[in-house]
Amino acid sequence: MEFGKVQNLEAINFSLPPDDVMTGELLQRLRPGPSAELQIYVGATRWRIKEWVGTLYPKKTKEKDFLSQYVRQFNAIELNAMWYNLQPKEVIEKWAALAGRDFRYCPKFSNTISHELQLKDAGKDTDLFVDHMRHFGPALGPSFLQLSDGFGPDKAGLLHHYLRQLPPDFRTCVELRQQAWFTSAAGKDTWDLFRQLGIGAVITDTSGRRDVIHMRLTAPFAFIRFVSNSGHATDHSRIDAWAHRISSWVKGGLREVYFFVHAHNEEHTPALAAYAIEQFNQKCGTRLTPPKTHHEDEAKPLTLF
Repeated sequence: MEFGKVQNLEAINFSLPPDDVMTGELLQRLRPGPSAELQIYVGATRWRIKEWVGTLYPKKTKEKDFLSQYVRQFNAIELNAMWYNLQPKEVIEKWAALAGRDFRYCPKFSNTISHELQLKDAGKDTDLFVDHMRHFGPALGPSFLQLSDGFGPDKAGLLHHYLRQLPPDFRTCVELRQQAWFTSAAGKDTWDLFRQLGIGAVITDTSGRRDVIHMRLTAPFAFIRFVSNSGHATDHSRIDAWAHRISSWVKGGLREVYFFVHAHNEEHTPALAAYAIEQFNQKCGTRLTPPKTHHEDEAKPLTLF
């Protein structure tokens, strides 16, 4: 991901901002029962990474088998492939069949909807997208709508109309990128609508755009896009901060979290995801299995160093 990429990392304040008031209000309304199981999903954004053959995937793994290997290592994927090309239903059903009962696909709304049409007259394309995504069945997690940097609060009315037309049972979260969404009155009305409709607010943690770490929870799940710096020392401390913050949300009643690792160099993604899982297990009490490397004689946990 190039969004928010910078060269001088030493000048960045990577500390997470305090929770928005809206987050506290949502947590106060969450009253999970004693049997409400905590679900934390951690994954990458693609499975077709040839550099993972011999490390995350066994040696000589063919590209057609990458997904079957990926689902053994992670319990979720941020499915950016749908943004580029809406797959046939039979392909989606095949992907769903490869996943276990605890795996979740989180598809990205198609480029046609979000960037070409920019939500205007996008009803037909949206109906098609929703219909196809339902073929993931129980493996379908929240789908996310990423709006362009140029889509600002002047188009709030269009966004509000679009979100109201979505099926209420189709779980959706939205990534807003223009800075004005976080400061304007129209932005506040939009966050309120998210909460009213149960729409999630994507939180993106990237080096050069600290404004998009808005720390607003508007639905009973968190969807975090963590953009690493490909193994830089700050990646670990940033993940530590997220584990601490997510732990506080879990203590407040949150029971569903999605954490996706992006990297400019995908070679580092599995190790960072493994580190995140280890921290979540320690801080949140989960028992997620970190991805492991493949060697001829034994499998070893992935580490950056």
